[in-house]
Amino acid sequence: MEQQFSGVAVAVVPLPAQGHLNQLLHLSRRISARGITVYFLATATHSRQAKLRAAHAGGGAAHAANFHFHEFPAIPHQNPPPNPSGPTKFPSQIVPALTAATLLRRPVFEFLQNLSRNFRKVVVIYDALMTYVVQDLGEIPNAECYVFRSISAFTDCAWNAGALPEFPDGGGAAVKEVPSMDGYYSPEFGEFLELQNGAKTISVVGEIYNSNAVIEGPFLEFLRKWKFGGGIWGLGPFHPWSSQLRNLRNSDTCLSWLDKQAAPESVIYVSFGTTVTFSDEQIREIAAGLRQSGQSFLWALRDADRGDIFSGEERRAALPEGFEHLVGEKGLVVRDWVPQVEVLAHRSTGGFLSHCGWNSCVESITAGVPMLTWPAHSDQPGNAVLVTKVLGVGVELKAWTRREELVPAAAVERAVRELMGSDGGDLLRRRAAELGKAVRESAVGGEDMELFVRRITTL
Repeated sequence: MEQQFSGVAVAVVPLPAQGHLNQLLHLSRRISARGITVYFLATATHSRQAKLRAAHAGGGAAHAANFHFHEFPAIPHQNPPPNPSGPTKFPSQIVPALTAATLLRRPVFEFLQNLSRNFRKVVVIYDALMTYVVQDLGEIPNAECYVFRSISAFTDCAWNAGALPEFPDGGGAAVKEVPSMDGYYSPEFGEFLELQNGAKTISVVGEIYNSNAVIEGPFLEFLRKWKFGGGIWGLGPFHPWSSQLRNLRNSDTCLSWLDKQAAPESVIYVSFGTTVTFSDEQIREIAAGLRQSGQSFLWALRDADRGDIFSGEERRAALPEGFEHLVGEKGLVVRDWVPQVEVLAHRSTGGFLSHCGWNSCVESITAGVPMLTWPAHSDQPGNAVLVTKVLGVGVELKAWTRREELVPAAAVERAVRELMGSDGGDLLRRRAAELGKAVRESAVGGEDMELFVRRITTL
């Protein structure tokens, strides 16, 4: 039940990249639904991006009465296109936008100072990659700070394995399977990380993850034991699902197409998110593999985002000549933004070929849809291990150790057939359905969120 907490305001400081904006916008919406005043701080460009895509995804942006987008003027920066032939798959084209966001340090501090004069307590939830921007918060005595980790708790354990005790049996072996971080990032992003690591240290009450005990209980508990004296909060899944979604079927092409599929769980959904760009050669191999598999598919085929999605021409990757005619009604290629949560929740969707971004993993797990994993950069290799080795709801299509190799059509065909047309695939679907049901049921009561709300509203 919604309450009113007039003495508390929450300020959210996201990294201006879609996967980060998306998670924190949904978290902001959930907090505001409990009667707490929330301010979402971003430039006008990235605020517009977050609102546009959240609205199209079906969940709505927020509860308008107590949710506020505080928009800073857009910061000019280079807006290069994605490079499908780059030395890594990391989206270096967004680094100029991330670097430009460091100029928000003074405006964000001044806004929070003013907010602190009007509320007895200001709770600041900031993306770990915006540490540089919020480093002056120690000067605001009534500010309480939480850092948001956009990665899984499992990946966090793996990345900090050298600084944390040995993980106990039941998870330690999987943690050790996460590949070394070689090749995860571009040199440009490495410089951005150094800037964050060099920021002034501020007092942080706890860390927030878009996860929960059903998905990652042992790993959250492990972090809870060794970090912040217990201040680890698994408040996910953040995104809306099922009956919480608006019905878009009358206006969205891909959902209308899914409605026409007769057999349940017969379609494999293919999407590599907002940060992965493939060469034309790789796209042709994926296309050929999907066609040769004989399985119905829905393919969201878009280039990775630029730092400003509203500026510049988007590359339209070429498909093999006559491809869409050859696949006929068995496949649909969508070039526009896709309401992924509803696609995954649709009765016709039975598998997800994914880059394993954490947003996509959480959405697929919540929907109860098994995955084919194809990690490309950042936390994705760790997430792929979690999905395949720990949760048992995925199959590896491309190993991280072979990241520089072209995936041939035959490998795509083989993996799709294994997931969608074999006894092993059926077993994965049953496991995924059971896990998804448990995740959805665990989130209905919102116990973790209620505890968090109680914590931040205590004056």
